[in-house]
Amino acid sequence: MALASLLTLLTAAGYALLCAVKPFAPCRKCYGTGVRTRRRAVTVCRRCHGHRSRLRIGRRLLNDSRSIHAAGTRPCTTDRKAAPWQ
Repeated sequence: MALASLLTLLTAAGYALLCAVKPFAPCRKCYGTGVRTRRRAVTVCRRCHGHRSRLRIGRRLLNDSRSIHAAGTRPCTTDRKAAPWQ
């Protein structure tokens, strides 16, 4: 049981590191070519819009959590300096 938990934790940490280092991955629909071939017609891939890459799910979750945190916290607008102890 402990080994399974450790493997799950290591896998999640490895994926988080991968998302931090390499946030984009090849598109799964067009295999990174940017175009799709359907019935002898070549069209731009609808999923990646011809950019040939997609944002990883883990990176998308990280970006969303950062924006939620930024929207929910107040900005620090005061320039108070620490009062010296008297």
